[in-house]
Amino acid sequence: MINVVVDLSHHNASVDFAQLAAAGIVGVLHKATQGASYVDPLYASRQAQARAAGLRWGAYHFGDGSDAQAQAEHFLAGANPAVGDLLALDVEQNTQGSSMTLAQAEAFVQFVFQRTGRWPGVYGGSYLKQLLGSSTTSALGNCWLWISEYASAPVIAPLWPQWTLWQYTDGTLGPGPHGVAGVGNCDRDFYNGDLAGLQRWWLPG
Repeated sequence: MINVVVDLSHHNASVDFAQLAAAGIVGVLHKATQGASYVDPLYASRQAQARAAGLRWGAYHFGDGSDAQAQAEHFLAGANPAVGDLLALDVEQNTQGSSMTLAQAEAFVQFVFQRTGRWPGVYGGSYLKQLLGSSTTSALGNCWLWISEYASAPVIAPLWPQWTLWQYTDGTLGPGPHGVAGVGNCDRDFYNGDLAGLQRWWLPG
């Protein structure tokens, strides 16, 4: 596995994408939207900056308990994805309101697939595993898994045979390294494969 991906949001106040690329980072996933109306205010400008630095780009949506189709439509409009950009749904407990249910998450990813022809990823940790339990049948199983677990190794739900991305640190918790030039301490992610595999999976934009 290789440690060449970071995920960011407006909470990362200062980002130099050229420095990130020089430090060996290959791909960036950035928060685009949340719920049915919120847009990350730094997403659009950083999308352009990352492309200019030669980085691969992805967008994620923080799901809540509102209408799943409305959220998916809002996400696709806000993410403005190019061919090859990754898309992902963040399924975790919402501390500021209602949380996304399993049925809503399934409806969300199905809508994204119908619109784009490509299944998005699903990000989550303990809450996602709680929703799925021991189930091995869910539309989420069509999606690549982005597991969040700040431990020496991730433990995944039975729905997936393996993880694709592993967020091993939030910049403070979890194994090191916690930071990278260009942003400092941040969420960092392993890809489950080699660089050639990542390049094939994360299609050119």
